[in-house]
Amino acid sequence: MTLLETARLRLRRLDQNDADFLVELLNEPAFLDNIGDKGVRGVADVPRYLGEGPMASYARYGYGLYLVEESASGAPVGMCGVLKRDGLDDPDLGFAFLARYHGRGYASEAGAAVLAYERRRHGLGRIVAITAMENRGSMCVLAKLGFRDAGTIRLAGRDEDTRYFVLD
Repeated sequence: MTLLETARLRLRRLDQNDADFLVELLNEPAFLDNIGDKGVRGVADVPRYLGEGPMASYARYGYGLYLVEESASGAPVGMCGVLKRDGLDDPDLGFAFLARYHGRGYASEAGAAVLAYERRRHGLGRIVAITAMENRGSMCVLAKLGFRDAGTIRLAGRDEDTRYFVLD
């Protein structure tokens, strides 16, 4: 069921039918380098990923990562949503798109829609975001969405700092 629609995109909750897409996205070099290894190597790993991640988030908070697909083609292009991460006091905007769809403005379009939707639906105020230190593409998206650079942060269990952004 579609939760959100923009001029070019539809967003809905992730489910097991998205297994092939998730295997592809979660194993792209940019995802592994900038977000991390989620341990999903094949479709057999997807139920664990969904159960411990998006599905748990939907159940606990009412929000999470959503599948983003092109309206015209129905092709899955990425995921975007609000998360509650350990080590961050505020909800966090997260997004990842297949490399072949980078540079089309989909992350900004989906991000703006998700922020408006979740703020309206859950009354969220301050929202934060994190990126890898060298992830200029995501930093540009966050700037377009109105986030301000708030320096760096080191999350528990991580060996490196990440860039930290805030949207009040």
